[in-house]
Amino acid sequence: MVYLKELSLNDGQEILDMIREIGPGENGFGNSGWDMKDEEFEWYLRRNIRMAQGIGLEPHLVPETMYWLYVDDRPVGIIKLRPILNQNLRKLGGNIGYCIRPSERGKGYGVLILKEMMKKVKARGMSKVLLTVNEDNIASRKVIESNEGELYDIIDGKCRYWINVY
Repeated sequence: MVYLKELSLNDGQEILDMIREIGPGENGFGNSGWDMKDEEFEWYLRRNIRMAQGIGLEPHLVPETMYWLYVDDRPVGIIKLRPILNQNLRKLGGNIGYCIRPSERGKGYGVLILKEMMKKVKARGMSKVLLTVNEDNIASRKVIESNEGELYDIIDGKCRYWINVY
């Protein structure tokens, strides 16, 4: 069974373990909670819920909702959705960012996580989404292209892909 679960205050140790395994992030995906202590986890969840609601955002930030990809009741990845873009995110970052935990890579979960997110995007009534990726990140480029992503341009080693929502 494969599904996305939105971050909530009910998330537990299995999510914290995944966040720690992913580490600080790579290829443009930021993982701010990778080094948090156990007692900071609830604060991390609350902060991200507030971010999803657009509460208390710094001027350069936009609302962002985090989801966990579960496969057979095990969290294997993180995906973030930003329904609106500011000028900076139009250049780098886009609407969606995702990461699969290292122990689960190479199993096709990147394609699955983006496919599941596109269902959420459609439910929100969005017509298209932007994803950006390093030009040399072939695995992520294939994930995006497998989900009907169309390369728009490459600037300074960063590919910008648009996915139309049908």
